[in-house]
Amino acid sequence: MTAYRDLERRTARIAAIGDALGILGWDTQTIMPEGSNDARAEQTATLSVLAHELATDPRVGDLLAEAENDASLDAWQRANLREMRRDYVHATAVPADLVEATSKAVSVCEMVWRSARANNDFAALLPSLTEVLARVREGAEAKGAALDLSPYDALLDEHDPGARAERIDVVFADLAEFLPGLIGRVLDKQAGEPAPVRPQGPFPVEAQKALGVRMMERMGFDFSRGRLDVSLHPFCGGATDDVRITTRYEEDNFANALMGVLHETGHALYEQGRPRAWLGQPVGQARGMAVHESQSLIMEMQASRSAEFLTWLAPVAREAFGGEGPAWEAANLRRLYSRVERGLIRVNADEVTYPAHVILRYRLEKAMVAGDLALADLPGAWNDGMAELVGVVPPDDRQGCLQDIHWPGGGWGYFPSYTLGAMTAAQLFDAARKADPEIVPALSRGAFAPLVAWLRQNVHGTGCFHASGDELLTAATGRPLDASVFKRHLETRYLG
Repeated sequence: MTAYRDLERRTARIAAIGDALGILGWDTQTIMPEGSNDARAEQTATLSVLAHELATDPRVGDLLAEAENDASLDAWQRANLREMRRDYVHATAVPADLVEATSKAVSVCEMVWRSARANNDFAALLPSLTEVLARVREGAEAKGAALDLSPYDALLDEHDPGARAERIDVVFADLAEFLPGLIGRVLDKQAGEPAPVRPQGPFPVEAQKALGVRMMERMGFDFSRGRLDVSLHPFCGGATDDVRITTRYEEDNFANALMGVLHETGHALYEQGRPRAWLGQPVGQARGMAVHESQSLIMEMQASRSAEFLTWLAPVAREAFGGEGPAWEAANLRRLYSRVERGLIRVNADEVTYPAHVILRYRLEKAMVAGDLALADLPGAWNDGMAELVGVVPPDDRQGCLQDIHWPGGGWGYFPSYTLGAMTAAQLFDAARKADPEIVPALSRGAFAPLVAWLRQNVHGTGCFHASGDELLTAATGRPLDASVFKRHLETRYLG
C-alpha cells in the first residue's frame, strides 16, 4: 500500500492548505480591513498555487495508477482513491498560471462587488466581473476538454459530480411549467385567509443573536469547533473542525437573520458530522453541493418551517423579544412563515417562488459562459427573466443582478445546486420521518436530535463514499432524485 499511503499524505497536505484558504476567505468576508484586499489577494493566490502544484505533481498520476492495481484496499480506501482520481483529472486540466490569475481576479472582484452593490453601480463591477468570467470560461474550456464535456457541464461537475445541463434543463423546464400555476393557486388561497400580522420591532441585534445561538445549540452545533458571525451575504465556511457561519441582522425583522442561522447551521452540521476517520481525505468531504444545500434546506424549510416546530418556536420568540398580542401566536407565525410573495431577493424568497429565482440564474449563467449573453446586457436580461419567472421587475440593479456574490466570487455552475438541493431535502425528510416516526413529534418540542441522528447515519457520516448525489440518495431513500416528492411537499404545505 506504499503508493496509496503516499497519496493519502499528499491529499492531507492539500486539505490543510484548503483549510487555511477557508479561514482567509471567512476573514475576507467578515472582518478584514478594506485596505488589506491587495495583500489578501496575494496570500490566497499563493496558497491556491501551492495546492495546485501538489495536486498536479506528475508523480501523482503514477501513484494513482499503482494504487488502483492494489487489491488490498478496502471499500473506503477504494472510494478515497476514486475521489483522488477525480480531483487529479480536474486539477491537471487547468495550468497553474490560470489558477493564480483566477484567484486574483476573484479577490479583486469580490471587493468591488461590495461597493458596487451598496452604490447600485453595475458599471463599476463590469470590468472586474468581465475578468472573472474570462478566467472562469478559460478554466471551464480546459476542464471540458479533459473530461469530454461542454464548458458549462465542466463547471457543474466541479460542484456536483455527474451533474449535466441536459438533465437539469429537463428538471427545471418541468418546474418552470409547474410553478406559475402553483404560485397562482397559493396566492388565491392566501387571499381568502386572514393576513398574517408581522411582529413589530425593533428587535435588538443582541437579542436576535442570542436566539440564533439558542437554536444552533438545540440543533446540535458544536461551538467548541465553530462560531457565528456577521457578513453581508450569509455563508458557511471556515475549516475542518473550525466551521464558521454568518448571518445578517435587520432590526425591523428578526425572521431573516433567524432563518439564515437555521439554514447555515444545516450546512455546518454536515461539516461537523463528516466521517472523522477520513477528515483531510477526499472521501471524507461532502458529497457535492446539491447534497450540501439539501442539508441547509432540510433544517430551514422542511423542519424549521413545519407547523410542529413553529408551535414550539412561538412562545420562545415572544419571550426573546418581549412580544405580546396575536402576532406572536403560533397560528399567525405559521401563516407568516409560509407566506408566498413575488419578491425580488433570492435569499429572502419563500419556498414556492425560490426555484424560479434559481432557474433564472441558471439560464443566465449558462448563456454567459457560452457567450450567448454579453455581461453588459446582464441587467436587462435579468429584469426580463424576473418578469417572466417571478412576476416582478427590480427597480434597480442592487435588488437585481448585483444581489448575489456567487459570480464575482467565481461560483459559476453553482446555482442549480440550490433547487436540486431543495428537491433532495424533500426526499430525505420524507424518508427520515417514515424511518423514525419520532422525528416530527420531536420538532414540536424544539428537539432536532432524532432528525440529526438519521442524517448523521445516512448523509453526514457517508462523506463521499457514494460516487454521486444520486447514489447517496438511492442508498438513503431507496430511489434517485424524484421531483414528484418536492412537488407533493409544496402542494401539501401551501395548499393543504
